[in-house]
Amino acid sequence: MISEKLNLLRSRKAAILSYKKMSKSAVLLPLIEKENELYILFEKRAQSLKRQPGEICFPGGGIESDDRNPMEAAIRETSEELGIDEEDIDVICPLDIVVSPFNAIIYPYLAVINKPEKIAHNNFEVEDIILIPMSFLNNHPPQVEYLKISLEPSEDYPFHLIPHGINYPFRASRYPQFFYKYEETVVWGLTALILTHFLELFNSQ
Repeated sequence: MISEKLNLLRSRKAAILSYKKMSKSAVLLPLIEKENELYILFEKRAQSLKRQPGEICFPGGGIESDDRNPMEAAIRETSEELGIDEEDIDVICPLDIVVSPFNAIIYPYLAVINKPEKIAHNNFEVEDIILIPMSFLNNHPPQVEYLKISLEPSEDYPFHLIPHGINYPFRASRYPQFFYKYEETVVWGLTALILTHFLELFNSQ
C-alpha cells in the first residue's frame, strides 16, 4: 500500500506551496511604436475604483474561472480596459512571475499593441492612458527604497513550543521599491518591479 502511493507520486510536478490560497492576476506590459520610438503604456486607475484608485498600473486583472490560462486573462482584461480587439494584442513572451510577500501571484506578459490609434479606454476602470518613452526610462534609473518586512506573532502564539521562546530571533527582510518619475507620473510598487525586470531583460539582449 505504501509503495503504491509512493509510486503514484513519482510523476508529480512541483507547484508553488499554498498556491490555491493566493490571489492570482495577470497583467500585460504593452509596447507601442510611434515614429520609430518605443513607448510603454500605463493606465491611471479610475478614482471611483475601490482598490488603488488613481494609481499607475499595467492593464490586467484577476484570473477568472473561465480563463484557460493567465495569458488569456491578461489579453481579455487589456482588451476590456483599452477598448481594443484581442487580435490587435501581439503577445511576445511571458515575463517572470511575481510572488509578492502579501499572498499574491502575478503573471506578467510582454506584448505589442497593434493599431494603437484604436485605443478607447474604459472610463469606468481607467481615468487616463500614459505613454512613457523607453529611451527616457533607460536614461533615468529609478529611485530605489526599501520596505522592512517583519513577522509579528499573534497574542496567543505558542512560544513555549519553539527554541528560545519569546526571544526567538524571527528574521526581518528588506523588500525593494522602485520609483520611476516621468513628468507628473510616478510608477512604483509591483508595476515598477515588473517594469524594472523588463528593462533589464530587454537591454541584456
